[in-house]
Amino acid sequence: MATAPRPRTTTRDPEELGRRLTAWLDTRLPGAKVTNTSVPGSNGMSSETLLFDIEHPDVEHPDAPGASDRACALRLAADPAAYTVFPTYDMGRQYRVMRLVAEHTDLPVPRVRWLEEDPRPLGAPFFVMARAEGRVPPDVMPYTYEGNWLHSATDAERALLQEASMSLLARLHDQFPAPRARFLLPPGTGTPLRRHVEAQRAYYAWVVDGMPRSPLLERAFDRLEELWPADEGEPVLNWGDARIGNVIYQADGFEPVAVLDWEMAAYAPREMDLGWTIYLHRFFQDLTVGFGRPGLPDFLRRDDLERRYAELTGHTPRDMEFHTLYAALRHGIVMLRIAYRQAHFGEVGKPTDGDHADGLILHHDSLAAMVQGTYW
Repeated sequence: MATAPRPRTTTRDPEELGRRLTAWLDTRLPGAKVTNTSVPGSNGMSSETLLFDIEHPDVEHPDAPGASDRACALRLAADPAAYTVFPTYDMGRQYRVMRLVAEHTDLPVPRVRWLEEDPRPLGAPFFVMARAEGRVPPDVMPYTYEGNWLHSATDAERALLQEASMSLLARLHDQFPAPRARFLLPPGTGTPLRRHVEAQRAYYAWVVDGMPRSPLLERAFDRLEELWPADEGEPVLNWGDARIGNVIYQADGFEPVAVLDWEMAAYAPREMDLGWTIYLHRFFQDLTVGFGRPGLPDFLRRDDLERRYAELTGHTPRDMEFHTLYAALRHGIVMLRIAYRQAHFGEVGKPTDGDHADGLILHHDSLAAMVQGTYW
């Protein structure tokens, strides 16, 4: 009897991708070759990234890339054999969002060059964009730990980065013509916020299908209903994964040079982006404090971010207890899926019940405190 293929936790081989990408590129840019392929250190569980250069044998060829166009990055839908974090990866949607943001705002969004929705060339849909050079606040180990460029910066330098990062969010929400983002609405009925939350309920149901349910995440959904905003506010284009770990900053400074990762873009209230920015920093800060280190307690503070956002946009953030809880809940569903992924590959023991499932959510204590209304 034939044995089932062994599940794979690793990402695709970059050299093989480079060879297949060269064959595909020859249909778009005849004579071009992919060289210097590599993957970022954090590549893997979401859409995969391949960094590469384009070389053309005839520099005088009208289609040959100029010096500024040779450095590229490829975003490839996650390998379905690797127990994906999300049920679908819509590369065309990301490509469209990035083109629209570049067209309608002054945010430094990398120029997108090609979209390929046919999975045959590389095994999954992908798009190619220009590559920006600089530095990114690390996730592993988080920038809140010692030993990285952001932690080693001065308070004044971090304040510059915080101001520049908040400006990105404010400009996106103010400059982008909101109705152009309606295509991002999930299917269903109700307000944009209601549709977004219902889509998250569906995502949670997908995560726990055949696995123990999480009582904590379900209590968080119930608490959201109790905190539901009386006035949700006008929806805008949300970046979705609005955090400094998705920004490339100057190699020798603190200004953004590229805004990345638009796969979670949404048409929703402004506060949803702001809540995600606030909570994702708290996630790293809480983990750091939990290991007995001070972290960066004066960086990206909730009150500072809400005040500065109001100054930049004229819109005073409201219902932030709801939106920070929602961010922590959404992140909790992702964390649970990642834990179940680890169990699938035998990296951790398989959960046996709801309490065990809750314990696999890294920030279960802070999420529980938010549900109880004691966190802030």
